[in-house]
Amino acid sequence: MKTIETAAQYEEVKNTKKVIFVFSADWCPDCRFIEPVLPEIEQTFSEYAFYYVDRDQLLDVCQNENVFGIPSFIAYDNGKELGRFVSKDRKTKEEIEQFIRGL
Repeated sequence: MKTIETAAQYEEVKNTKKVIFVFSADWCPDCRFIEPVLPEIEQTFSEYAFYYVDRDQLLDVCQNENVFGIPSFIAYDNGKELGRFVSKDRKTKEEIEQFIRGL
């Protein structure tokens, strides 16, 4: 999974790709819980590019996207929001896959 480094890069990727952003942080136990299954999810849903957004490094992006709980997922297709799975609750592999299938 590639990492978003700047707000400008986030906007560029958001507006030019079919993408799922994974909002996370190193200190987040629920984020670490899903980390082992993310490569498999990426492989299953290869029509999307997956990008990691570090909540602590890009707090302004999180605020602009109304992401206040992590881990959270937002999907875009060339700038059009397809859906979001945003909450403060721990997520399972099955819930993440169900979210992506529903886009």
